[in-house]
Amino acid sequence: MSVTPRAEPVRADSPYRSYVYAYPHKSAYRPFTERPHLYDLWMREDTRALSLYAHVPFCEMRCGFCNLFTRSTPPAEQVTAYLDAFERQAETVAACLPENTAFARLALGGGTPTYLTADELARVYDTVVRHFPLDPRTVPVSVETSPATATPDRLQVLDARGMTRISMGVQSFLDSEAHAAGRPQKRAEVDRALAAIREHAGADLNLDLIYGIDRQTPRTWEYSLDTALSWGPEEIYLYPLYVRPLTGLGRRARAWDDHRLALYRQGRDHLRERGYEQVSMRMFRRADAPEPLASAPDHSCQTDGMVGLGCGARSYTGTTHYSFDYAVGVGRVRSIIADYVARDAADFARAEVGFVLDEDERRRRHVLQSLLRVEGLEVADYAARFGAHPAAHLPAEFAALAERGWLEDGAPGSDTVRLTEEGLAHSDSVGPDFFSARVNRLTAEYEAS
Repeated sequence: MSVTPRAEPVRADSPYRSYVYAYPHKSAYRPFTERPHLYDLWMREDTRALSLYAHVPFCEMRCGFCNLFTRSTPPAEQVTAYLDAFERQAETVAACLPENTAFARLALGGGTPTYLTADELARVYDTVVRHFPLDPRTVPVSVETSPATATPDRLQVLDARGMTRISMGVQSFLDSEAHAAGRPQKRAEVDRALAAIREHAGADLNLDLIYGIDRQTPRTWEYSLDTALSWGPEEIYLYPLYVRPLTGLGRRARAWDDHRLALYRQGRDHLRERGYEQVSMRMFRRADAPEPLASAPDHSCQTDGMVGLGCGARSYTGTTHYSFDYAVGVGRVRSIIADYVARDAADFARAEVGFVLDEDERRRRHVLQSLLRVEGLEVADYAARFGAHPAAHLPAEFAALAERGWLEDGAPGSDTVRLTEEGLAHSDSVGPDFFSARVNRLTAEYEAS
């Protein structure tokens, strides 16, 4: 597979401009002139239903499409040093949070958390539970894994500690397609991992599949969909293959956009016909799957904060998002990890890199976190928070959606603003249309650096 250092610019009319999983992206973060203390950032926040994210920046390999903050096959001594630093950070961060802090969910991500040994996984989880008010009997716990690392000993550790969801990126059940996407896995390894998950874990299973891989056809796409369905996963995510800076696989032709859209529609219809409900452009959940831990506290991604642990994690308060430095390139990632493991406990008490959201940015974030899901944007919730209908604050953006026919109801006075089915299919174009000029400028500067 040939790898180019940078992808060509995305066409302005492409349906695949940017995957909006958080706003703003960390490429818009910048070092704080004066590093704020975490206590000052959190002291006036409502911390009764936070999300906790623990980041493990290690994988057994670096996939060709990956732009996550991770490094492959680190030396064992660096893993140990990382877990030591993780404990120092957890103790310091916990001491900076208000006394009434509670958590509504926990996620272990990366990287690949199950790159760690079973004992190391237990250490991460036990560190979190020791320092934060989190009851595994009532709080959903999600963990990312991979075919090579979903082993019985690791799964048993996670299952015993209350894991309620495990997510594995399969991408394709055909080795040739997986290899074309830069993932040199073997089908036998995938089958072994799925069998181990179903045998050793009672958690919901999520499988990630990718469409738009080189030489993927409707027939091979259907094969991967049906093979995934044969395992009865509670959730399936369908991801378009992206070409991002520093990840290779460089191409931008309109024909590829059309091909990905056709495969998306095929996958969407295939899953809905087989009993899956669409939650967003990417997420599908089996209609008969019970919701885990119905007694768990409610968490709203639009309003509730997140505490991140680990050098690739980000944290959200109502007005400030912060993290450590961000990179994709191997050399810079290794440098950031080395810096993280060298920090003393006191240094973890101050935020280093981040983004302060003014009122306009908070409105944009609320709209993006709501509109890109099937249920849409509840106007009353938005108005209670910001004082008006969202179309009154972002008239040009909503007018553009209506002009394209991608909005079911954007008129003032409506109860809910939703994307049409075709609008949802173009989520990765809709999302960037709501980015502020400031965020676009900062991201462009980062990508050009």
